[in-house]
Amino acid sequence: MLVIPAIDLRGGKCVRLYQGSYDKETVYFEDPVKMAKLWRVQNARTLHVVDLDAARGDRSPNREVIRTICKELDIPVQLGGGIRTMEDIEEAIGLGVYRVILGTAAVRHPDLVSEAVANYSCSRVAVGIDARNGEVRIEGWLEGSGLDAVAMAQDMENRGVRRIVYTDIGRDGTLQGPNLGAYRALGEKLRHARITASGGVGGYADLVRLKELASHRVDSIVIGRALYENRFPCQQFWCWNYKQDVDLDRFSTANMASRPDKNLNP
Repeated sequence: MLVIPAIDLRGGKCVRLYQGSYDKETVYFEDPVKMAKLWRVQNARTLHVVDLDAARGDRSPNREVIRTICKELDIPVQLGGGIRTMEDIEEAIGLGVYRVILGTAAVRHPDLVSEAVANYSCSRVAVGIDARNGEVRIEGWLEGSGLDAVAMAQDMENRGVRRIVYTDIGRDGTLQGPNLGAYRALGEKLRHARITASGGVGGYADLVRLKELASHRVDSIVIGRALYENRFPCQQFWCWNYKQDVDLDRFSTANMASRPDKNLNP
């Protein structure tokens, strides 16, 4: 089970939202680049970055932050939020992003997904499905789509997608545990795509439960609040409590291959 730290960007800062609400925001770190380096020092193998400003259609102030994160780290970065055209995909890859995650665009323009996979490969293009009560939400989770999450995932798989990042909005930021039933139901319908779970993890026990879904195509988990709030005992042995004093330019001793796609599978 690959644990992927999340960095949500809003206004150039590292934040977390509660159940996707922009009115329920917690700022965890003023400097997202330092935050990214800290996760790397703690042996992160990849990072999940979301541009919250771009996700709801606002002009994004986060692009240079994303470029710097990609430049400063020796691990792959996947990016979601506001990527809705081929030009957006090209721009993101130009920033140094290894993988883009299409959300709203996959709902409104599914043919774009097919084109993107054909142009950039299934390793570099994933689809994010953000759902509440089984319905796909779009525009930064602000609008309903009327689409069933499982049906959408099947369509995306048929278009060549091999990575689905599935977020249960009702669990996101709550620490109340992931929606195991939703991941199980999704995994039973997929044949080729793998699932990255997202939303609700509150501690180590949740990781154990998610690992039991390996046969349902779940192989990784994006974690935000639980990591930021030091919910895992192993973090006590790292540098969280004195993060201002850590040498963030020192990369960890994680066993890294020479190519990023060795660490970020389709």
